[in-house]
Amino acid sequence: MDQQSQPHAPITIPGDRQNAQLAALPIMQSHSEASGSVPAPSNNISADEIALYDRQIRLWGMKAQEKIRNANILLITMKALANEIAKNLVLAGIGSLTILDSEPVTPADLGAQFLLSEESTPIGVNRAAACADALRRLNPRVRVYVDTVDVRLKPPSFFAPFDIVIATDLDPVTLNLINTAARLNNRPFYAAGSHGIYGFLFADLIEHDFVISRAKSNMPTPLGPETRTRAVLAVQPKPGDEATTELVTKREVYSTWLLASGASRLPPEILRSPRRRRAVTPILTCLRALWEYTSTYGAPPRRDDHESLAAFTMLCGEQHKALGLPADTLRSEVLRSFLQNIGSEIAPVAAVLGGQLAQDVINVLGQTQQPVQNLVVFDGEAMEANVFALHPEGELGRGLLPLSGANVDTNAVAAAAAAAAAGADAGGVGPAGGVAMDGVPVAPV
Repeated sequence: MDQQSQPHAPITIPGDRQNAQLAALPIMQSHSEASGSVPAPSNNISADEIALYDRQIRLWGMKAQEKIRNANILLITMKALANEIAKNLVLAGIGSLTILDSEPVTPADLGAQFLLSEESTPIGVNRAAACADALRRLNPRVRVYVDTVDVRLKPPSFFAPFDIVIATDLDPVTLNLINTAARLNNRPFYAAGSHGIYGFLFADLIEHDFVISRAKSNMPTPLGPETRTRAVLAVQPKPGDEATTELVTKREVYSTWLLASGASRLPPEILRSPRRRRAVTPILTCLRALWEYTSTYGAPPRRDDHESLAAFTMLCGEQHKALGLPADTLRSEVLRSFLQNIGSEIAPVAAVLGGQLAQDVINVLGQTQQPVQNLVVFDGEAMEANVFALHPEGELGRGLLPLSGANVDTNAVAAAAAAAAAGADAGGVGPAGGVAMDGVPVAPV
């Protein structure tokens, strides 16, 4: 990784000089300069850092904290949801965070973002630049960089230096563009968005290995596929506790945003059960209809436009049918509530979604927990967050998900498992998986 950018000292903005100093914040603007490159951190965690991060080191271990400490994260679009994600990642002690946003601060931003202040943030300054100083104050050990160039103008090489790419509150076409660029560079990708009391998280981690520690069973753990997306690679006794505990190395594979957001059905285990089909939240249908509508018309539906509402309602019906869900679970009051919430931001919802996404990023970096597979839908009215594994069927699905009916390469698996169990970054930080069912509760940080 090229070492081009230098850390920025915290900036104090006194009263009347705030406009000039905000404009003078360090900005990475050109494609070459905004490459995500950061100074290489030292390899060893200091005693001060151990004391600072003591509680989380006890939770996920020293090796995981070292990976977190060296992580270089890209976060795109600084709105309420990204504020929460950034806060959690910075407090967790990542190595560096690049916040990218080309838009200016608006009055609406001041009402939803805690990193901004009505007293000290001028309307019209760049959103990312306005948030940077508050993030640096949260944890001066984390290097925070600002990029004000429109993400749609970035070449694929821009994303290469980052360990994880997170895109929030963007249209589906732009999300697909970023996801494609991240995949070209073998970089894990997260997408997230909030609409009032509703929201979603999406993960495309490509291929991710992780190690979990669990009590030994009377029956040996078999190697090979567990689900369509997850396989057990290796099982080893835990050093120092060989008699009762085992280390299980698993691998998850993922689908792209383009396929999961519109071309994939629900898992067969849901579709086979009438009870489980009725339990699927209709907000999943509404979100997929919103993504299709925005991709087709270039903007969300307008509540004051009858033709726009009619087109959105028709798309909801089509998506509900395509998902294989009962028609009577898509009620008019659900559509009305969803439409009223499109484009709005509510701080508690942003806190829940942002906390969960940041925790999942920590899980991926540490490689000791099983992250989400692959879409989380949050319904604030029902107070539920459900996980859905959405992947294509047929030849496309079998090509994209090699674990489907495939044999595991035991030689490659053994090498990856040994590296992962030893704490190495086996295969790089990449996709991880979750449970292929609905109804899984999501706990915020």
